[in-house]
Amino acid sequence: MTFSRLLATLTVLLGTLLAPAYAQTADAELTQLVDALAPGSFKDREAAIAALVATGDTRVVPLLQTLAEGDLYASEADGKVVFITGSGATLGLVDPVTLAELGEAPKADLEKVKVNNSLRRVIRTAIGQLTLLSDDPRIRRSAAQSILHDADPANLELLEGSIAAETDPQIRQIMETARAVIILQTDATLEDKQAALPLVAAIGGRDALTLLTGALTNSPDELKPSIQASIDGLARDRAVWDAAQNVWYGISLGSVLLLAAIGLAITFGVMGVINMAHGEMVMLGAYTTYMVQETIRQSAPQLFDYSLAIALPLAFLVTALIGIAIERGVIRWLYGRALETLLATWGISLILQQSVRSIFGPTNRQVGNPSWMTGSFELGGLSITWSRLWIVVFAMVVFIALLLVLKRTALGLQMRAVTQNRRMASAMGIRTPFVDAMTFGLGSGVAGLAGVALSQIDNVSPNLGQGYIIDSFMVVVFGGVGNLWGTLVGALTLGIANKFLEPYAGAVLGKILILVLIILFIQRRPRGLFALKGRSVEA
Repeated sequence: MTFSRLLATLTVLLGTLLAPAYAQTADAELTQLVDALAPGSFKDREAAIAALVATGDTRVVPLLQTLAEGDLYASEADGKVVFITGSGATLGLVDPVTLAELGEAPKADLEKVKVNNSLRRVIRTAIGQLTLLSDDPRIRRSAAQSILHDADPANLELLEGSIAAETDPQIRQIMETARAVIILQTDATLEDKQAALPLVAAIGGRDALTLLTGALTNSPDELKPSIQASIDGLARDRAVWDAAQNVWYGISLGSVLLLAAIGLAITFGVMGVINMAHGEMVMLGAYTTYMVQETIRQSAPQLFDYSLAIALPLAFLVTALIGIAIERGVIRWLYGRALETLLATWGISLILQQSVRSIFGPTNRQVGNPSWMTGSFELGGLSITWSRLWIVVFAMVVFIALLLVLKRTALGLQMRAVTQNRRMASAMGIRTPFVDAMTFGLGSGVAGLAGVALSQIDNVSPNLGQGYIIDSFMVVVFGGVGNLWGTLVGALTLGIANKFLEPYAGAVLGKILILVLIILFIQRRPRGLFALKGRSVEA
């Protein structure tokens, strides 16, 4: 830990943590207590920390933070505890109380003050105790939440005094909840435990269930029915939230299936081509993202957060051009022969996979998440990751953009005309070969966009697309060939159904059951949920 970092920390703390309830301890007395951290066992250090906390001096906070990080040292000659600066064989020494420079000493003459996990927990609690005295509400809130998390009975007396002095109702509620959690763990009176029970139950979720289940064993017989009733109520609430969580997981999976299948729905619907190389377009989009990020890392790392914005148009362009080349070079000679298009595109998929293996190797490639796609947040009882949320939003944006292309552009009008009646569209002057090439390019480009999104949640490897091609065909057939709304409903339906079946049947058996249900559904509705309208289609 550098001296500048310590100085910055201390400056902030001195401005915000000083509390009127305590006066600064004399430097000599505080120095003596600080030096007591070095000798003895971990238990001795725990006692020394308790003595430091008892002073109420907020200058102790950066000292304890340094100790928890393992950066606190003591002189072997006289046992004095010091901060260190610099690196190398000789280190600068700083007094942890006055921050006065003490000269230099060989690193070999200094011994690190050791800590273990148990002592780190004691240090966290100690810092929480000191920061409860802060004038800054944000620091008091953080300290109260820390004590709520640790729930150490040693903090009960401190909480009692802090609750009485707290003026912020929200912070007081956190403190009262922490006090209630501690009371349920101690030998408090029956009345106190009865008063604490609703506050603990109000925490909600698995944390409250764990606390109440642990308290049930050691509680008086008179209190056990109330605790059990609270546990049952929380379990019912948890079941509802678990179902909602499964729905979210299903929507997340459905958005991925939508991205992977929506391009296939266009090419399959307009051209009637069974494109087994569609998954490889997804894979190429993911590798384009990898190449963009590698270039940014080497030349302009400060632009990493914009890597996906740069990769999206490039992935669309690369895969669209490859799709047009495939259609012009192979597919156009095989129209009307579905089995031969299947075999030809399957061969193309193998060629593309092997080409990627030859260029990038068979191992997975790392694609990083920008800062705005990392982490997660809680929404009620739901846990939502930012990466999944942005993919859902991106899938909806792509879906709406494709609807606008189909409904508001000349190419979209021509594509719909060819889909409904190819011969009539050709007779009306529409260049069907051009429409076929652009359609295949559009579908492949959208698959490339899917690859950019999937690179954030899946392994980027030559086999990436193979994991989605079968699911994509199921979505298209179930929703209705060539119908974008059907693809959306089909993707979300299959995604949610998969997530509800997985806990009971497992991932593999769940997919098999979904496949069987789709087969049975197609027996009753051969054209899917939303059948296309048109003379050629009806024929």
